[in-house]
Amino acid sequence: MAKSIGQWNEGRVLVQGNRVEHWLNGRKVVEYERGSENYRNLVGASKYAAPGYNANGRFGEAARGHILLQDHGDRVMFRNIRIKTLPKA
Repeated sequence: MAKSIGQWNEGRVLVQGNRVEHWLNGRKVVEYERGSENYRNLVGASKYAAPGYNANGRFGEAARGHILLQDHGDRVMFRNIRIKTLPKA
């Protein structure tokens, strides 16, 4: 799934309404519906349930706003970040 250290991975996040898909190197790794009971249960069992992450509303449920780029404590680089509004299907 993820490429070796020193190689670039390609990630895509596709959002249509509340439906979200995360893709890594051409393979879908997760999909969910923001605001669903399942999504809220998963967030509630994670570090994102902490009040600091929810001071401005429920974590991850804003329809518009900032983008979160995350790492897990290792050195990380991002390149070629693009945001597109796709035509409605």
